[in-house]
Amino acid sequence: MSTPLIQLDRKKPAKKTARAKTAGDANKTTIGFVNLGCSKNQVDSELMLGTLVNDGFQLTGNPKKAEVVIINTCGFIEEAKQESINTILEHGKLKQKGACRVLIAVGCLAQRYQGDLLKELPELDGVVGTGEFGKIAEICRDLLAPKKRQQRLWISEPPYLYDADAPRLRLGNAHSAYVKIAEGCNRNCAFCAIPIMRGKQRSRSIESIVAEAERLAGEGVKELNLISQDTINYGVDLGIRDGLTALLRALVKVPDIRWIRPFYLYPQQVTDALLDLYAGEEKITKYIDMPLQHIDDRMLKRMHRLGTHAAIDKLVDRIRTRVPKVAFRTAFIVGFPGETESAYQVLKTYVTEREFDRVAVFLYSDEEDTPALSLNEKVERAVMDERRNELLAIQEGIAAAQGQARIGSIMEVLVEGPSEETPLLLEGRHEGLAPEIDGVVYINDSPDAPTRPTQAHQDRPHPKPGDFVTVEITDAATYDLVGHVVS
Repeated sequence: MSTPLIQLDRKKPAKKTARAKTAGDANKTTIGFVNLGCSKNQVDSELMLGTLVNDGFQLTGNPKKAEVVIINTCGFIEEAKQESINTILEHGKLKQKGACRVLIAVGCLAQRYQGDLLKELPELDGVVGTGEFGKIAEICRDLLAPKKRQQRLWISEPPYLYDADAPRLRLGNAHSAYVKIAEGCNRNCAFCAIPIMRGKQRSRSIESIVAEAERLAGEGVKELNLISQDTINYGVDLGIRDGLTALLRALVKVPDIRWIRPFYLYPQQVTDALLDLYAGEEKITKYIDMPLQHIDDRMLKRMHRLGTHAAIDKLVDRIRTRVPKVAFRTAFIVGFPGETESAYQVLKTYVTEREFDRVAVFLYSDEEDTPALSLNEKVERAVMDERRNELLAIQEGIAAAQGQARIGSIMEVLVEGPSEETPLLLEGRHEGLAPEIDGVVYINDSPDAPTRPTQAHQDRPHPKPGDFVTVEITDAATYDLVGHVVS
């Protein structure tokens, strides 16, 4: 690389990642696909997989049998970049040990580092940026053409924005889907490289999003998870006033959708109309995902975040007042340049007193081409680790107390399927638990359970993935709940 931010480590294996299931016939070129990073990356991967299948490629879950291996990379923070590099290196070995003829890196890391990846990683045949996803089938055919091997680069400004009729092969549970409502970001947070990798915000039309929601509902989807880099800002580029509210009002009319869950609300532009819709519309989950990043005024200013401690505090109160029993998830960064012990104590006190339902804590990392890179007063890694661990320990205690308080309550739960822990339990989520990032509800109603609580339970059909059931909570762990289905 042109900078020391990514260290090539050809011995360290990448962690296991999800791959697509096999489809098609044995005479087609086989594709192995690895998705890394966030839910927004997952949607990109699903769209590329759909395009590839439509174009006649066959997908395989065994990378050793894949003639083309595609890695959808993440470039958000140092750890994610390193994971992407390690995954490329791991799968590059398949050129000697497997069927691999072509290895392609796509996505954020590819957009950000472009030619550097080709130079430092001779295993790669192609690097494809975030503006070229729609060309992935064409790119694969170009690289497979019988000619002298030559590394190639497909990079452009990222204008790509999918529409409702784009082919898509979804990963994960059939009853829950991510829907990307916009791409890119207009904010100027000092620590963030997303605008570099994804460009300025570009919102899909309400009509396009509703059409996709209707199609997904027809496929059996019960839960829509709305994602973008800046969801609260949806529609600004289209001239739509209070765009997220307008979009939600349209989406709640889609039949058979039970839950709609917007992610990543920036703590600005939160209107009373939006909060009233949250409170009054049963399809919109009582769940707020709002990364605050910090609460100390000096740190917020250095981070280029809008708002102050007082303004954010007032907003949190307003949300909790207008949306009773709302689950509030947030995220903070520790170790941003200039975070003194005093500033950290302000954050620690805030986390302790505010008692959020879920808190993620990230370590600051220098990212080239971001304003924070040139800031002084860097914080040592050991101090960052100590601060993160302390905040997570505080939040663990808060979550444990909240779980205990829910024992005896009755709640609606979306069944996900058999538990990964034991076939004697099912797993599900109530509306205050988002997929993948929050806890689960373990349900004592598995078909494999040796006993069931009552004769009424024995006479009732077993819950299936995608079912909504009423559960009485009987026990709680730190972030998870345990219960049984009641009539």
